[in-house]
Amino acid sequence: MEMGVFLLVLVAVFIWGNLWFHLVESILGFVRRILTHHKKPTVWHAFPENEETEDD
Repeated sequence: MEMGVFLLVLVAVFIWGNLWFHLVESILGFVRRILTHHKKPTVWHAFPENEETEDD
């Protein structure tokens, strides 16, 4: 009986943590979108944009 209650508490903590994480991430994303909506998105790689290929 005690083990079932313990597992139920663990599941409840897991669900609450997951909901809290998604709530905080969505709020941060909203704030980030508001503060940086006019900026050009950063490039995640260091390659030049218009690189000529050797096949041409």
